[in-house]
Amino acid sequence: MAEKIVLALGGNALQSGKGEATAEAQLAVVHKTCGYIAELNERGYEMAIVHGNGPQVGRILLASETAKNVTPPMPFDVCGAMSQGYIGYHLQQGLKYALNKRNQNFPVVTITTQVVVEENDPAFQNPTKPIGPFYTKEEADVLTAEKGYVMKEDAGRGYRRVVASPIPKKIVEMEAVKELWPKAIVITCGGGGVPVIENPTGSLHGTAAVIDKDFAAELLAEQVNADILMILTEVEKVAVNYNKPDQKNLDHLSLNEAHRYCEEGQFAPGSMLPKVQAAMKFVRSNPSKRAIITSLDKAIDALDGKTGTAFTFN
Repeated sequence: MAEKIVLALGGNALQSGKGEATAEAQLAVVHKTCGYIAELNERGYEMAIVHGNGPQVGRILLASETAKNVTPPMPFDVCGAMSQGYIGYHLQQGLKYALNKRNQNFPVVTITTQVVVEENDPAFQNPTKPIGPFYTKEEADVLTAEKGYVMKEDAGRGYRRVVASPIPKKIVEMEAVKELWPKAIVITCGGGGVPVIENPTGSLHGTAAVIDKDFAAELLAEQVNADILMILTEVEKVAVNYNKPDQKNLDHLSLNEAHRYCEEGQFAPGSMLPKVQAAMKFVRSNPSKRAIITSLDKAIDALDGKTGTAFTFN
């Protein structure tokens, strides 16, 4: 039986940090990314793809805010859904091209995915995720008074709106993902999913928040009973004492080792820490499973045990 993999793609898989922030530049990066993903499909793995959306949703929000005197700005949850659509479109194009080059006539679909978060999640009491453009102190005060935005000073560059980053609890479109799973490569939970609150009546309403895509990928991996959660980022291996003279790259982490390093503060919040925490949660959910953190270009080697950081129960 084919192994199931959930791939979590980092920002470098969608956009070059040094390249232009245009759709054409992003599509060029995506085409390269999709070549690696097509290799996994060629090996017979069944997979779903979760991607981030940080720069893209920020630009959508900026465009919407900039044009507010011409057309009403879109709320943040709608901007998130828009980013799912256009990133999914690029991935579908790039992946179909890469698959066709390998004579693999395999469907690729994107699902605009809602992810339920809890209204009383502590993250809503302490928003930390910056989004959108920079403002002066005076502009920030107006936005706080008129729209209720939480505005925080950002490294001396001005003020930015910050939103919560709550923990994902339920993937609304999960049954559709399961139905499509053996028949297509599914792109889902883009940007962590559009965060929604579930009302007592069962109806849903969007909320201004950003779900960490690694936690969303982990939840998806649990619910499809994936064999492997693979988190692809800019570095080949997880490291302790990162960027210090005594940096140590790690081939393997048990749950106990990973927990100890987290307690020591070895992993940066908002960067490597959520990746490690997601990997730990997946392995803890089923000790027979494994999680891998590595770079995109080393994905095949990491699956073969030649590189990357593998997380196991013991």
